[in-house]
Amino acid sequence: MVSPWMKNGTILKYLSEHGRADVEKLLLQIAEGLGYLHSMKIVHGDLRGTNILVSDDWNVCLADFGLTGVIEDVALSATNGALTSSTNHAGSLRWFAPELMAPTFFGRERFVRTPASDVYAYGCVCLELYTGAPPFSEITPDVAAMLRVVAGERPARPEAMSDELWGLVTAAWAQNFQDRPAIDDVIASMKVLVAPKKYKFTLPPIPPPGPDDGLTCHCAI
Repeated sequence: MVSPWMKNGTILKYLSEHGRADVEKLLLQIAEGLGYLHSMKIVHGDLRGTNILVSDDWNVCLADFGLTGVIEDVALSATNGALTSSTNHAGSLRWFAPELMAPTFFGRERFVRTPASDVYAYGCVCLELYTGAPPFSEITPDVAAMLRVVAGERPARPEAMSDELWGLVTAAWAQNFQDRPAIDDVIASMKVLVAPKKYKFTLPPIPPPGPDDGLTCHCAI
């Protein structure tokens, strides 16, 4: 598959060069892209900053579909528990949901990517775009970070992240995959976050009334 050249590069590169003023708008676009995939019964399977590109017109494009899977059981998708045809264990471990690291411990018969694990990865991307680093970047090796996640630990909140977005991130990181919001709920929440900023503007101050303002009529004769 051939995709267009994106001169802005990855979203991480874009944010490092242009700042994070539009980060919530970009996160909304990422959620909408993921929502489109889920609506087509597709799980991305490897969502992370280096797999998200920014187009020439500053829109987000999801990339790297090498681990994408097709949802097998549509009836389960409402609870985010639908299975996919992808059981390839490859991927970025620090973005893995706990049930991908220890399937049987979390009631899974086997390793399988789901819409819920995509939502967990989305929460990791939110963190990544605010910190510029992977989840638990201070912990090495990867397996040590994985053990923290399986035990229920999560990365600390970035200082600049709003209460509303942090609440969404923590919901996306729920230990039980059935407790995570569906991507449509994530999109709805992100739209609420972005809307005030999208339509916010400042009017110039109204000048004080001058000596000729009021009800006086001036006529030229």
